[in-house]
Amino acid sequence: MMLSTAQRDLMRTLPLAIAAALCLFATTFAQGPRERTMYVSAVDEKGEPVEGLGPNDFIVREDGTPREVLRVSHAIEPIDIAILVDDSGASDELIPRVREALRPFIARMTDGNQIALIGLADRPTILANYTSNPTLLDKGIGLLWPRPRAGSTLLDGIFEVSKGLQRRETPRAVIVPVITDGGDFANRQYDQVIQEVKRASVAIHAVTVGNFNSTDHDEIRNRGRMLDEGTRISGGQRINLLTPTSVQQTLERLGRELLSQYKVVYGHPESLIPPTRFEVSARRPGITMRGTPERGTGTSK
Repeated sequence: MMLSTAQRDLMRTLPLAIAAALCLFATTFAQGPRERTMYVSAVDEKGEPVEGLGPNDFIVREDGTPREVLRVSHAIEPIDIAILVDDSGASDELIPRVREALRPFIARMTDGNQIALIGLADRPTILANYTSNPTLLDKGIGLLWPRPRAGSTLLDGIFEVSKGLQRRETPRAVIVPVITDGGDFANRQYDQVIQEVKRASVAIHAVTVGNFNSTDHDEIRNRGRMLDEGTRISGGQRINLLTPTSVQQTLERLGRELLSQYKVVYGHPESLIPPTRFEVSARRPGITMRGTPERGTGTSK
């Protein structure tokens, strides 16, 4: 039987194509799954960091699928910390306590990290841009005063800070809102804001002071959803205080948590569709874990 030129060419190239495919398969198999990183807080029932954990203590899931935890170490990567303060007309009792609490918090957290201070009255206003300079941050604290007849803009603040963090390359980032239960006049909706939070891979640790039960207006409902659902999705938390007297103690505990985070590296198989939901939990009872993916990989639950 006579073969055509095209058939002869195919017979010559087919073994080469098969060999190339086998080589690619062998290389991929040898490399194993890609690696991804999460920064994880592990705290006990009192909210204090739990030390000495290893790979077997962590359960990591992407979109509900378990992933193999490869390595665990103490996280030493720098953190961008944006502190959002409610300096609206409702903050008369809050501001003095916040000013007292921020100085020791900043003194502890500026070593290797960058901190920004933003006021929320009327519109988000930068009082001190990202810096580790205590003098500049102290000047920002000095600008914190209640603004009469001004309302808070929490969601606008989280939205704008998240957008800004997307342009920064620091591996870890957190937003720390400290707010009262006064009115909120933000223009952004929850769905808009949480998308930017996810894109920035930023954890929101919200400190709320007062009674937040009211849901009379859309702005209040959006704020409540961000404080409850948004903090959890981001890998952060909501800490609700009845009075401002515990703000300093709360920020001190949050500082200990952030400085004690784990760097958790896990296997991530190749996929055309990237995961959208990340979860981390503890194998041991009595330990709460909160995790946020390294910048650029999504959000956590």
